[in-house]
Amino acid sequence: MRSSNRNWLALGGAASLLASCSSEQAVAPPAPRPATPVTAPAVADEPVKIGEPYSVGGKTYVPADPVNYDEVGYASWYGEEAIGKPTANGEDFVPSAISGAHKTLPLPSYVEVTALDSGRTILVRLNDRGPFSDDKLIDLSRGAAEQLGITGDGSAAVRVRRVNPPEQEKALLRAHQRAPERIETPQPLLKVLRGRLAQVPASQLAQVQAARPVVQTIPVASSSSRRGASFDTPAPPTPKPAPKTTAPTKPVSGGYVVQVAALSSQSRAEALARQIGAHAVAAGPVWRVRYGPYPSQEAAQAGVKAAAAKGFANVRVMANDAR
Repeated sequence: MRSSNRNWLALGGAASLLASCSSEQAVAPPAPRPATPVTAPAVADEPVKIGEPYSVGGKTYVPADPVNYDEVGYASWYGEEAIGKPTANGEDFVPSAISGAHKTLPLPSYVEVTALDSGRTILVRLNDRGPFSDDKLIDLSRGAAEQLGITGDGSAAVRVRRVNPPEQEKALLRAHQRAPERIETPQPLLKVLRGRLAQVPASQLAQVQAARPVVQTIPVASSSSRRGASFDTPAPPTPKPAPKTTAPTKPVSGGYVVQVAALSSQSRAEALARQIGAHAVAAGPVWRVRYGPYPSQEAAQAGVKAAAAKGFANVRVMANDAR
């Protein structure tokens, strides 16, 4: 009898050990990817600002608070060229944040933006005014354009729908992080939305420009201010034609470089390089904006400091492969 009990105990112990091992294997999650550090402080949603009517370039815009806003049109985007400039509701512009500019919706507002070519949909927090051209519906930050996949030159067809997302998603955007993407828009609905876009007057479609518009910050009055007053703001200056670019010199290999950005557009990369005192290097289908090369990783810290002084806090020191 004792032998039988010992057998049962041994079998029970082995089963428990197997169950424990199996349980440990089942619950071990993959190591989470670290979140991209953001140096800018989180912002607040209060007070919400609507503002009085205002005029830009001879056209008057009337801010409003529609609950069921849902429109189709074109989106442009802006990024590093606006670093250091306040948005219309007084926040510091953060290029990597998922934010946007709209002519009339309250600031801040939350909208879902859908790319009509791919069906991708993201959540965007509006904190600025613009874009001030009839052919643009919304201006996105570089971070929002990257998440939506529309960072090429020119404009992208989009749907903009006002929403009231969960508080945890609002908190992510206030902290300059990304909210989870929505389920891709089904093809039948995309077909309907593209049909709505086709009804936009041809005169507006002809005005779609190949370059981003000049960024212009417009002040917004508090929603408690006296309504009905307007103010005049000069029209955005006409962008000068991009200078003709010459073939880049072959970069020197060896040492280390500090990479600031990788862009698909040569003109954007060269413009950014000129702005921050770096250089643009062709690397297959993309253009890399870099400082250097430097003889050592220690010497490359000078490039890290130069990038930080221009508003780029999370740059990479990497071996210079001259590509």
